[in-house]
Amino acid sequence: MLDSVNKKRIEDVLLEQPNKVVLSNPIDKNAEYKKAVIQKISMKNGTMYQIERFTEKQAFHTNVAPEQLVATVMECFPYLYTQMNVFCEEAQYDYKWTKKGKLLSNRHVISPDEKKEPKRITIEGTPLPSHNRKKRYILEEGVVIPPLVDLGVFTKEGKVVRTMYDKYKQINRFLEMVEDVLKDQGKKCLHIIDFGCGKSYLTFILYYYLVHMKGYEVHMTGLDLKADVIAKCNETAKKYGYDGLRFEVGDVNGYKTDEPVDMVVTLHACDTATDFALYNAISWDARVILSVPCCQHELNATIKSEEFSILTKYGIVKERMAALMTDAIRANVLEYSGYKTQLLEFIDISHSPKNILIRAVKTNVSKVKKDEARREVERILETFSAEQTLAKLIFENE
Repeated sequence: MLDSVNKKRIEDVLLEQPNKVVLSNPIDKNAEYKKAVIQKISMKNGTMYQIERFTEKQAFHTNVAPEQLVATVMECFPYLYTQMNVFCEEAQYDYKWTKKGKLLSNRHVISPDEKKEPKRITIEGTPLPSHNRKKRYILEEGVVIPPLVDLGVFTKEGKVVRTMYDKYKQINRFLEMVEDVLKDQGKKCLHIIDFGCGKSYLTFILYYYLVHMKGYEVHMTGLDLKADVIAKCNETAKKYGYDGLRFEVGDVNGYKTDEPVDMVVTLHACDTATDFALYNAISWDARVILSVPCCQHELNATIKSEEFSILTKYGIVKERMAALMTDAIRANVLEYSGYKTQLLEFIDISHSPKNILIRAVKTNVSKVKKDEARREVERILETFSAEQTLAKLIFENE
């Protein structure tokens, strides 16, 4: 598969005796070992490389001598795994074997600042814990991630731009929430719909994370109303080599697909567009729903109550209450529809008032809890003489 020139280049890198090699994204999605981490360790009889192979639920360890490293890795890449990251003292090398049989590679020089953290001593291959460790983010500095560079969060060298640190934390927080719901799903092929994708930087980052870091096979569609934005997104996906990512012009309301949908993402879809996205997800029986609502005007324009006039008298109080009430209604409708639902803080409210993420996972919700959720929704809508789109769609179309 590899031509002689590329094979020689990779072997030369491995002959530097790197600190770590990570092999991921197996060609056979049903393969027993989903990922392999090869790490240099110190033992009583000298330096060895410890190979840690991961199945869905377990890890298995073997050791090989340094002179066996090249042969061990070259047996795996790109014949068993299509993604490889090699961490040497002076640089990091990233390789990807595409479906079209092309090798993509990248070299990142490690700056002096990245080398400041003291090395940890190992005894019989077990790292000793270090103190005052920095928080580890899913998207670590030092790896050049094209969408983050284009977004202006990373420099071309893979360092976080100082003024974009809050955005960097927000993106990592979102990926933590994704990781949380997928770790127990046990499925490695995902069909994802992203409603109201806009310029799609977070869509690209999600695709990168799932495919290049976690080894999923992903078929992802971004949907938006603006044809020029969609054309640009498709060009960008082609530039990145993201073969499983495509973008289409379309309206959230009425969008159809014949394929089973595993995950629906809707980030800042405006007002009732969020409701139509959630309704589609429920109708498709999507396993995971992630939604950050935006501009909840519907209830704010219609709610009225003599009994609770203190909440509707002042514009700013009414607006904020209506937004929170809308998300609470949506969460309860999702519970009624068979989803375990959480309302989570997406980012600190000091950075944006649009900081609630609705995370819903398909599960077996008891009839008692479903009926209770419906009663809560009907009671609040009756109290404030209001209608809400998602509740209306679900309750009237049963």
